[in-house]
Amino acid sequence: MFENLEVYQKAVDFTDRVVSLTGEFPRGYGFLADQLNRAALSTATNLAEGNGRFTKPDRKHFFVIARGSVQECVPLLEIARRKGLIDEKDHEAMRDDLEVMAKMISGLIKGLDKRAK
Repeated sequence: MFENLEVYQKAVDFTDRVVSLTGEFPRGYGFLADQLNRAALSTATNLAEGNGRFTKPDRKHFFVIARGSVQECVPLLEIARRKGLIDEKDHEAMRDDLEVMAKMISGLIKGLDKRAK
């Protein structure tokens, strides 16, 4: 099952961390919290949906979306850091997590490209 994929587990852990952090955002930053939560959640859900697809093009499509969602988190975290909503330590750790997930998802995509079917 896809739940055993390390990248999926990392995506769920990342989303959980984002939910916790954004829950502490002050009033007036709901737009940022919402977008960051959606981007983080999109990573995990598109990995799950891609794994549920039968054809290689369908799977790849959802993995590409998941990778795009990882990239979407980057500027959102940067804005949160600049506004003092997350500290430098959390920002750096989360950026590292995003980089690892992006590489892992790229590996899934490349693996699909190499497979015959």
